[in-house]
This record gives sequence, C-alpha cells and structure tokens, in this order.
Amino acid sequence: MPGEKDQELVTAYSLAEVLNLSVETIWKYTRENRIPCVKLGNKQYRYRLSEVMRALSEHSVQEERADYKVDTTKKYTYQDYLKLAEEPGYRYEVLEGVLVKAPSPSVMHQRVSRRLIRVLEDYFSEIDPEGEVFFAPLDVTLQENTVVQPDLLYISGKQRKMVEEARIDGPPTLVIEIISPSTSRKDRIQKRNIYRKYSVQHYWLVHPEEKTLECFALRDGAYSLVSSGMDEDVVEHPDFSGLTVSLEKLW
Repeated sequence: MPGEKDQELVTAYSLAEVLNLSVETIWKYTRENRIPCVKLGNKQYRYRLSEVMRALSEHSVQEERADYKVDTTKKYTYQDYLKLAEEPGYRYEVLEGVLVKAPSPSVMHQRVSRRLIRVLEDYFSEIDPEGEVFFAPLDVTLQENTVVQPDLLYISGKQRKMVEEARIDGPPTLVIEIISPSTSRKDRIQKRNIYRKYSVQHYWLVHPEEKTLECFALRDGAYSLVSSGMDEDVVEHPDFSGLTVSLEKLW
C-alpha cells in the first residue's frame, strides 16, 4: 500500500534526500521541535515522512545560502591556480575547472580541526606508522583541473608516493570537511561528488554548529553512510577497528 512507505522510520539523511533539503536543516528543525521525530535512545532520531511533510506544510523552509564565489569565465587548471594572488580572509579551490573562493575558517572550525587531528594521529600512528595525517591549507590534486584543500586528510603508508613537496597528488584514503554555513552545500554535494568520482574511500562531514559527524564509505561506487552521531555521542567506525570519536570532546 502507498501509505505504508510513508509510515516507515527513516534517518535524517534519508529524509533530507527525499525532501531535497540539507541534513543541517533537518537537524535544526528537530532541535526546534518543528518536525516530529522518534527518539531511539542515545540521541538517535528517526522520522516518518508523512508526519514530517504535514508539519512542514505549516512552516516555510529556509535554507542557508552559500556566500562563496565561483568564477565560470574560464576553465582553470592547477597551473592557473598556482598563479592566483593570495587574498586575506579567503582560500581557493578548483572544482573540475571552476574556481571557487570561500571564506577562511572560523575559530570554532580551527578548534574542532585541532582536536580531531589528535584523535586521528593517535589512532593511525598505531595501526599505520608509515601513514600521515595532514590538515589545510594543503593542495590535493585529483586531476589537472581539480585542486581541493580538505580540512583534514589521511594518506596511508601504501600511498606515500602521492606525497610531493608542495601537494598531495592523488586521492587520499580519508578526507574530512568541517562544514560552515557558507560551505554546506559545496561540501555536501559538489565536493562529495568529486571525492566519489576520484575514489576517495572515506569521506567525513563534521558540522560544529549542529554538533554532528557523518562518516561515508565508498561502496560499489557510491557513498554509504556507515556511522554517524550528534551532540555527545561516541562514534565508532566499522572500517577502522578501534577508532572512536567522542563528539563531546570535539565541541
């Protein structure tokens, strides 16, 4: 029956895809009690599509607008990127030939980055002493027309040939982006598609304002959400045995 699917419990991520909204909006509305949810314990939430649709029909949905800038006047390459003059308060990336200029990270962004680096370095130094954890600003070239600066990344010991003097040339094993209101859609849609295309095996999204962590892993050519948490949860990753992230310590 058509109505049965609407009564199924779905995750925030699945709900966002169905409604064409960002996951940040779903979590924001959950906290504000603007949409109904089912609490499963340990701050895990599920939703019924029909109930959410009914609630949203009574409210206007407002998404954050990106304030980063793009240049579509030409197709940029890595060599063009190297010639760009630095502009205080901004950093550049080239996403499949399109130059993107985004605001520099906030103080909170940097705090979360520093705390997460400690967790990753402690873990990977034990299981992969030849691997390395890096943080922005550091160029990662995935193609001549694609230059990104992930907030954090992990290069395994088997990938050390990718590490050059001025850049990482190839797809890291793990890429982490720390989301801000200005970069949400870029990180969640555009860069996620690029990382999938170039076979980055693991992609994490950290949102300090919403206090969430989502861990995606490449499965049959597509990213699947394999672990996630919010607020004070402890996130365990199924593909990295023994790796846990206490979110309470990140914020």
